[in-house]
Amino acid sequence: MKHWKFLLLVLLLSACANMPAGEGGSAGAEPDSESRQRARAFTELAGAYYSRNQYKIALDELRKAITADGRFGPAYNVYGLIYMELGEDGLAEENFRRAIELDRNDSEARNNFGLFLCTRGRHDEGLDQFANALRNPLYPFPERAMANAGLCAERKGDLALAEANLLKALKLQPDNANTVIRLAGLNFRQGRLLEAQRLLGRHAELAPPTAESLWLGVRLERRLGDRAQEAAYGLQLRKRFPDSDEARRLLAGQYE
Repeated sequence: MKHWKFLLLVLLLSACANMPAGEGGSAGAEPDSESRQRARAFTELAGAYYSRNQYKIALDELRKAITADGRFGPAYNVYGLIYMELGEDGLAEENFRRAIELDRNDSEARNNFGLFLCTRGRHDEGLDQFANALRNPLYPFPERAMANAGLCAERKGDLALAEANLLKALKLQPDNANTVIRLAGLNFRQGRLLEAQRLLGRHAELAPPTAESLWLGVRLERRLGDRAQEAAYGLQLRKRFPDSDEARRLLAGQYE
């Protein structure tokens, strides 16, 4: 869940800090009113507590935000994120929908709702939310929604759609390590081993190794027949991420 949460959180905090009129606000509201400013401040605090997994305090801040301005859409968006983490799916969906109801152009809420739907197996609904997010010409982070659509399509099993979305995201943000590693994994799944190897090398240039990248390296080099490099990736995985699912699969010999 941490990978998904990273994409959610970056969008959330930047949206609260740099929200233009008509993006993440609500119809008929005064965006610069004192009550709106207070709601925004409380929502930013809630986002910060959310990022530290301090959900109870975050919920307290959101109650203050809603008390200050009950039509401040981003507060409901953060409510959705927190309830998503807590496994309260009904409340999560209710709050994401409320955020979108208040501003149908709130691409942040649509992106986050899309991820919620995809992680719950509702892939087509999630992809529809990403498509709606991308229809907003004022959305400042289209590459993120494209990357998330790629993740969603991959979970659905539509590898062609996943690759198309990830390539679009990478074109807009060539140095995004998360997108690069997802594309590397996608190429590996489709048997394009040399391209997967190239992208894995690119990921190493952009970011420190992750459990995901090292595990991909193990399986990739195993498939290519380079036992020395396979062992090197495996050693790094066991040393850096001994408690990861990837390390457990390595020790169990579960390469597929």
